[in-house]
Amino acid sequence: MIPTAEVADAHRHLFRALDSLTDTEVRAATALPGWTRGHVLAHVTDAGRALADLVEHAVRGVLIPLYDPATHDRDGIIEATAGRTADEHRSALREHSRRLEAAWSRVTDWDQAVDYRDGKLSSTVFARWREVWIHAVDVEAATPADWPGGFCEHAVDFLKERLPSDAIVTGPPRALAAWLSGRSDGDGLTGDLPELGPWPGGRPRNRDAR
Repeated sequence: MIPTAEVADAHRHLFRALDSLTDTEVRAATALPGWTRGHVLAHVTDAGRALADLVEHAVRGVLIPLYDPATHDRDGIIEATAGRTADEHRSALREHSRRLEAAWSRVTDWDQAVDYRDGKLSSTVFARWREVWIHAVDVEAATPADWPGGFCEHAVDFLKERLPSDAIVTGPPRALAAWLSGRSDGDGLTGDLPELGPWPGGRPRNRDAR
């Protein structure tokens, strides 16, 4: 199953949670080093734009990288747009999230090649699922208690490679997903909790959720 409907639900949850966000709250710090809520929202928004570009090109049979360093200053864009007003953040997030959903609706082959992760177009859907739910926690638009069961199971499956090979940690999928994603201290788990390895795909920072 490709969870496009589930990602749309995650988008709607984030939209609703941000409806009352104020400009002051946008500037508030998060648990991510050096990032305010505005930085996180700018990151999620620009990731939606980049994924939409990737999918739109793939549907036409054209391969492009998610981020081309020659033409796209990812960190620079986040810094430049983090200071948007709450209304501007809401508008941009809705625009690029809906554009991504529209691009997915035109996909006829989820195994189609893309220059991203496992090389299949389906990976963009799972990446966005993780991005939205995990970063929703960072902007206090959700807690792991809000994560759907299916998402928790997917997150554990994706993130389990962060565990050392000799580690034995057990617990409910939700508690495991929250800890493996760096969004809890391991409450609800049993076993000696080791230091986690880098994010799958070579992204060691908790800023990333794809």
